[in-house]
Amino acid sequence: MTFKFPLATATWDQAEYDAIARVVASGMFTMGEQVKAYEKAMCGYLGCQHSVMVNSGSSANLLMVAALMYTKDESRRLKAGDEVIVPAVSWPTTYYPLYQYGLKIKFVDIDLNTLNYDLDQLAAAVTDQTRMIVAVNLLGNPNDFDRIHAIIGGRNITLIEDNCESLGAEFKGKKAGTFGLMGSYSSFFSHHISTMEGGLISTDDEELYHILLSLRAHGWTRNLPKFNHVCGEKSDDPFKESFRFVLPGYNVRPLDMSGAIGVEQVKKLPGLIENRRINGKLLQSKMAGHPSMLIQQEIGASSWFGISLVVKPGSGLTRDQLLAQLIAAGFECRPIVAGNFAKNEVVKYFNSEVFGELRNAQYIDDNGLFVGNHHYPIEEAIDALSRL
Repeated sequence: MTFKFPLATATWDQAEYDAIARVVASGMFTMGEQVKAYEKAMCGYLGCQHSVMVNSGSSANLLMVAALMYTKDESRRLKAGDEVIVPAVSWPTTYYPLYQYGLKIKFVDIDLNTLNYDLDQLAAAVTDQTRMIVAVNLLGNPNDFDRIHAIIGGRNITLIEDNCESLGAEFKGKKAGTFGLMGSYSSFFSHHISTMEGGLISTDDEELYHILLSLRAHGWTRNLPKFNHVCGEKSDDPFKESFRFVLPGYNVRPLDMSGAIGVEQVKKLPGLIENRRINGKLLQSKMAGHPSMLIQQEIGASSWFGISLVVKPGSGLTRDQLLAQLIAAGFECRPIVAGNFAKNEVVKYFNSEVFGELRNAQYIDDNGLFVGNHHYPIEEAIDALSRL
């Protein structure tokens, strides 16, 4: 089905196709110099010391959790059974790595307006057993990191960010994804930039950077510097180091053509984000005080991944009615990420608990959806929304 107002559209032009052609002509398709160039460009954009490109944002989340299982720093090393707090609304691969490494998952409710953590609930959920908080910046909206850092205080709690939907978002001038020990990003087709498939982890921590490099490719030493935090010192014999395995890793390497595309996409990224923000400002102006719909309340500077629409409590409108109206007007629609994830059958496999009640998460599960924002003007779509 073709939609007048689709959920996602391409951000490529001839530069990306030329970049692919150069890699194809080189005859070397696997991870190489173009991936390194993209990682360097992303460090410059994000203002971080290190970045590691992988094959998806989901893999980025997996490696972040894995790295914390293998760090030599006992103050932040995780072990099976440790408690990790997560928001109840996110994508499945926020949660799956936590389950896969035997961590205890504690679901906390979200704020109906921001769609990020209900910060009072988060503060109440933290206990002496909490070892990590995962901050998910939902639909382009950064969390209030001042409040999250105040909640953590001086306690030995690690903060990481799932920033897969919020590349370019900022809180007080600092890029989302760089407030925690590590942050993850996605460059899947429907996201702010696209490298076909792709993801990335950012960090300022050199030990974690070296662990990530090893975990990304089989847990071997080949991609590590001679002196590193994983195995100490590598030998000078490339034959011996070619198949030397030191960590139980994965193969989540990206293709070099994905790196080459990423180099071109990062050049465009400031403009892509600015245009999404222009659309966001117009949306806020047109939808302010709408009688039956709530839009996402911006924290800091959102990068406006999409446009969430939540039926106002007591308005009399149902989500089914709203969905029918949107489809009739030509909108492609999706649930708000995965809704209340704690209700899913897969949770029976988790070591998990729900803190308090997930009223808001369930409310947006029953009464929310989102439509597309884009890197070009969408005044016609916003006008159509305001008339519903």
